[in-house]
Amino acid sequence: MTRDELEGYDALVTDLPGVAIGVRTADCVPILLHDPQNRVIAAIHSGWKGTVRKIAMKTVRVMAARFNSRPEDIIAAIGPAIGPGSFQVGEEVVAKFKDAGFPLDAVWSFQGPGDGSPMSGGHHIDLPLANKWILQESGVREGRILVSGIDTYLDKSFFSARREGIGCGRNINSIRMDPSDE
Repeated sequence: MTRDELEGYDALVTDLPGVAIGVRTADCVPILLHDPQNRVIAAIHSGWKGTVRKIAMKTVRVMAARFNSRPEDIIAAIGPAIGPGSFQVGEEVVAKFKDAGFPLDAVWSFQGPGDGSPMSGGHHIDLPLANKWILQESGVREGRILVSGIDTYLDKSFFSARREGIGCGRNINSIRMDPSDE
């Protein structure tokens, strides 16, 4: 597939060994999945809208339906993404997370009026934790979900659309199954 053919897709799933798949992000949450039992991998781009729409859950379901993956066998890695202290949102975004059934006590915080510095105060959403919750709701075991804990907004070695603007570069997150592991 060409890059143009992939436009508009936020998840890829394959069982082809030796083929790398990935996502490009600049604050959104990259999620990589591996089912070692059925030799299936997935790469997911989950921005706040994809998170609300539970794209990670939909991807786990595709892995189960097409490749007989069992969620409890899947290993997940949540890569560098904007952190909870940096992802300031409006009340309308908080409402969308609430309406989608997220545990707001875990993924949302209100940090008061702020001190005038960027991202201080207001409503904040923890996108990596929200995606971890989605994966657990999908049946992926907590001990098999690795979270990088890197905040792309704060760590200047990563691209951040919030910090640099939408035209900034992108972080590449990829996964590949070794063909010799068969």
